[in-house]
Amino acid sequence: MSPSHLPSPHAGSPSVAASPSLPTPPMHIVLFGAGHVGHALVTLLGHLPCVVQWVDERDECFPDEVPGNVQVEATDTPEVIVDRAPAGAYFIVMTHNHALDFTLTERIMKRRDVAWFGLIGSKTKRVKFERRLVARGLDPARLAEIVCPIGVPGIVDKAPASIAVAVCAQLMQVRCEAAAKPASTPVTALPAAPPVALLVAHYAAQ
Repeated sequence: MSPSHLPSPHAGSPSVAASPSLPTPPMHIVLFGAGHVGHALVTLLGHLPCVVQWVDERDECFPDEVPGNVQVEATDTPEVIVDRAPAGAYFIVMTHNHALDFTLTERIMKRRDVAWFGLIGSKTKRVKFERRLVARGLDPARLAEIVCPIGVPGIVDKAPASIAVAVCAQLMQVRCEAAAKPASTPVTALPAAPPVALLVAHYAAQ
């Protein structure tokens, strides 16, 4: 059989659409906290499909240089950044102050258009925050929207670089899962999330 008569590999396949696909936009990440974990996280985020607003009250905690996709925002009113973030933003809260973490958490949970919200901390911190949020009127059913502790399961090392790798892997999982969901318009399938081992190797080479 000549090549012109060979059946198309996509013939009869219901999963292939003839219409053009739309590219998946980069994640808009709002990162609160310029501590050791924040620094390690920004280093990795600089190589991922995202734009980052890096927010902290302490201007002196930011490095002199940051990746090209990162915007530093030193502000005394970080909660205002929550309100101004675009719909579909990814929020990460890991500040130096538990009281500020709660203020930001409460502000983020007032929104209904957040793609993902991760809060650094232990299960004990989560329980305390949940009680206070419910006492202030948050619907208990929405507590599941808070990811705390953050990072893919199985990485128990608490070194900043290890936490950063776990969080980046989780962000990529969320992004890929969102892209795989049926939509009203076709979307381009994303490549699989980078293996955690590759992220570790990359960070170690810096």
